[in-house]
Amino acid sequence: MRYFQPAEISGCLASINLKKLWDMGKRGIILDLDNTITPWRTEEITAEADTFIRSALNLGFSLCLLSNATRSRAKKIADFYQLPFLAPALKPCPLSFKIALKILQLPSAQVVVVGDQIFTDILGGNLVKCYTILVPPLLNKEFIGTRFMRFLERKVMRRNL
Repeated sequence: MRYFQPAEISGCLASINLKKLWDMGKRGIILDLDNTITPWRTEEITAEADTFIRSALNLGFSLCLLSNATRSRAKKIADFYQLPFLAPALKPCPLSFKIALKILQLPSAQVVVVGDQIFTDILGGNLVKCYTILVPPLLNKEFIGTRFMRFLERKVMRRNL
């Protein structure tokens, strides 16, 4: 069950303490796209996500978008911030997280994974030994398969608490 347990649970992106992460020796962030920084199936970056990304970059973090979305959608967001990306990533496949670590040129101990899903973002990040932070999804509107996984996530979270 430990692979499904995030290192932190944050109420939103804005409540993630980037300075604390930097002081912990973290230097990179692998960031999910759908329902973490954009509502599902859109290219609209939330104001909160924009502030988070710009703050992380200003502090010196290296960022990489890792998404199961289409390459074209992920590329538009990544290009806006001039960030590297990998999509579709087939998360929680550890290989995609390892590729993101190579892109960031950082060891997993120095990288944070931020995402809204336990069975993709948190599991994948934990499998490669990154520091994982779970945030709530931006919207309840999601892919039908994700809605089923949310049901399982609630059961896992109750068991872990």
